[in-house]
Amino acid sequence: MKIYGATQIKSWDGYTIKNEPISSIDLMERASEAFINLLKIPQKSTLHIFCGPGNNGGDGLAIARLLQEREHQVIVYVFKSKRYSEDYKTNKKRFSGNLKEISSVKDLVKINAKDIIIDAIFGSGLSKPIEGILLQIVEFINSTLNIKYAVDIPSGLPCDTEPQGEWISNCHTISFQQPKLNLLLPYSNLGSFTVADISLAKGFDTDTLYHYLTRKKIKGLITERSKFSHKGTYGHGLFIGGSYGKMGAAQLACKAALRSGIGLLTAFIPKSGYVVMQTAVPECMTITAETVQTVSSLPEIGQYNAIAIGPGLDTSPDCLETLAILLIANQAPLVIDADALNLIAANPHLMVHIPENSIFTPHPKEFDRLAGESKTPLDRLKKAIEFAKKHQIILVLKGAHTAVCLPSGEVFFNSSGNPGMATAGSGDVLTGILLGLLAQGYSPRDAALISVYKHGEAGDFSKEKRGEHATTASDLITHLLI
Repeated sequence: MKIYGATQIKSWDGYTIKNEPISSIDLMERASEAFINLLKIPQKSTLHIFCGPGNNGGDGLAIARLLQEREHQVIVYVFKSKRYSEDYKTNKKRFSGNLKEISSVKDLVKINAKDIIIDAIFGSGLSKPIEGILLQIVEFINSTLNIKYAVDIPSGLPCDTEPQGEWISNCHTISFQQPKLNLLLPYSNLGSFTVADISLAKGFDTDTLYHYLTRKKIKGLITERSKFSHKGTYGHGLFIGGSYGKMGAAQLACKAALRSGIGLLTAFIPKSGYVVMQTAVPECMTITAETVQTVSSLPEIGQYNAIAIGPGLDTSPDCLETLAILLIANQAPLVIDADALNLIAANPHLMVHIPENSIFTPHPKEFDRLAGESKTPLDRLKKAIEFAKKHQIILVLKGAHTAVCLPSGEVFFNSSGNPGMATAGSGDVLTGILLGLLAQGYSPRDAALISVYKHGEAGDFSKEKRGEHATTASDLITHLLI
């Protein structure tokens, strides 16, 4: 699914109106119906709908009328303005219920604890901070503990530019047709979102860097296995990592690689991890460094189809030596995670040896060490895009909607996963899946997209069985399906 910016979304609306054809007011009606179908309304709740003067307010007025027709209690708040959109004016005429024009927060009706607030003040076209009475209303709504919904996007949050000023926080957004870019970024007070399909014309197409990973997309990337294949068909991977006290990270990565379908796997670990690796992961062959605490030097690497380094590695001089030797000796794309990334951040001259299309998997703090501190999530995303382009790598910026940044400048945001995956070892599992798919012959791009989605999907399966709080990294491996 492509993710469009505010200008492109407006063009898509216009294309639909012209080519379906459908009138603007009827398209608004369709969107309002789709919004209502996703609402969850407790019994005996009054819905307080705040409508701005533009088309987002027009949506709100249509939603209010449709809810009233379904016998829900609705109160609509509108504001004085020098300019109202035509569709707003039409829907205001159509609404015959409880409508209050307010000029102060004092004009509001009491909002009870069980009531629902719907924000339809400003939509995706907003390009400046909210001011005046509307800002007061936003601040008031944010001060409440009520269930809150936003129509298309929280008021005050722009679609695809840097946020300025206040916006409606901690609400559930029902976004029309596609998620908006800023809904996918980790702003601290953003709530959840769902997408309402409003059947915009399928013939519309324009260039965008941003995409949303869906199950359909991933299904099309996964290849079927041949009846007459054997373990050699699916590659031999080398995992490098682990250290004294951190062998769990190595185990998780290796188990995940095996679960992803790799044919053969070898782990290169310190001597202290030999027994535990051979015992805990019997399917994995194990070779050890001469050192006890951390890995040092490097085994012969010519026989391997893919190599991953990082989980549990440590940042000791021995590990730095291992990484440097690997980068010089190896020409194929690598999977680089955890302390291997931290070593590169501390020794940036190593970047010149990174093979093209290698896959970096930093969490935000690790990425900041690589590319410098970021002021905002959008700033970090832009840095990640430029970093991937500059170094011709694939950068997997981990988070709630993990962003896969490609060397072309394109970004794929993940749609799977949940907060239960915010647990120790989750990233090690992702590294293992990446290694497994890369060794099987998937391109680095496809390996990254499949791994990120399937990693999140495993988290969703685990949530269904155990809940978010009880999910562990091992559960992700158990529920991994490829």
